[in-house]
Amino acid sequence: MIDLELTEEHKALQNTVREFCAGEVEPFIKEWDEKAHYEPKVFQTMKELGLMGVCIPEEYGGAGFDYVSLGLVCEELEACDTFLRVAMSVHVGLNSLSLYSWGTEEQKQKYLVPQAKGEKLATFGLTEPNAGSDVVGMRSTARRDGDDWILNGEKMWISLADLADNFLFFCWTDSEKQKVRDHSGLSCFIVERTMPGFSSGTIHGKLGIRAGNTGFFSLQDVRVPQANMLGKEGEGFKIAMFALENGRYTVASGATGVIRASRDASIAYANTREVQGQKIANFQLVKQKIANMEADYEMSHLLWLKCGYLKNAGLPSGKAASMAKWQSTTRSEKAASMAIEVHGANGYTNDYPVERYLRNCKAAVIYEGTRDIHTLMQADWALGLKKEKQARVTLPPYKAAASA
Repeated sequence: MIDLELTEEHKALQNTVREFCAGEVEPFIKEWDEKAHYEPKVFQTMKELGLMGVCIPEEYGGAGFDYVSLGLVCEELEACDTFLRVAMSVHVGLNSLSLYSWGTEEQKQKYLVPQAKGEKLATFGLTEPNAGSDVVGMRSTARRDGDDWILNGEKMWISLADLADNFLFFCWTDSEKQKVRDHSGLSCFIVERTMPGFSSGTIHGKLGIRAGNTGFFSLQDVRVPQANMLGKEGEGFKIAMFALENGRYTVASGATGVIRASRDASIAYANTREVQGQKIANFQLVKQKIANMEADYEMSHLLWLKCGYLKNAGLPSGKAASMAKWQSTTRSEKAASMAIEVHGANGYTNDYPVERYLRNCKAAVIYEGTRDIHTLMQADWALGLKKEKQARVTLPPYKAAASA
């Protein structure tokens, strides 16, 4: 049963993140966005607050909270700016949770513990210049060389590409299966930035998320030991799909934060802006926009919350994560656009944050499965053409969940 009442631990975590954003990001985000400036001290504070391992068990260096806590953190972070939530998505949702679920004890001690403590930054390498939603279209490869593997390939549109210490690298380990696009020929490796043959670069000129780092990385004959293979050979696709479900959950909760921020900014503006001798909050069409934002927020919040509770219970959550991601990102785009309209000409300038919300939220309808992909997936589930898969139970009972 879903309990809509947050625990005291949830509320305390939510307030902690909100205070962090208000004190250390909001006063500077306009400047950082204008200059496309990455501010490293932000992640240092997130580390000190325990956010970089918020839902990783304490035995592996994390804070030991639950999936709902992860969603709350993502919603609060993106209500401030998307670059903060993106870091949580790739570091925790895509990388660290995959290590916790699929990694050996040795891999967890070597990589997961420092990541959960925030001592190392981590990201995820699946997308390539010619392969996004078409995962089996990737060209990266790995070939055996004694007890090692030699990795080659390039990954594109990677968050934290120039900042992360550790990377998950997906590639073909079976050339015959690659020829017939059989995803059971894909595997996953843990790669370190310091490994010879590794290089990365930054993508410039982005529409949004300008305060965050997005780029590419390349592997040229990078040698890794067998011990750095995550999971078994041929399990790369399964690991990628597991990771993307977690990513969709964090994107959904984050996009909900954009809706809330758009609503709150519109309310504040409508209550102060006067036209024809009265506040625009009295105009019916302005009220309609704010009412739509309110409805979109409530629906999106409930969708990701449902997904979080399913994950906490170890129940199948792929369909719920897809629905939450699809709906919340679509509604965030609508909310940000309406917020600009409420602000009128002022909304078209960066004197107000709503134009940044619109630029930032556009990416979320594309990554972690495009809006079109999720539309088809939901139709297939509804038509019985797609079956919900049994959850891979990954997390033990949490402090926050236990006190509910």
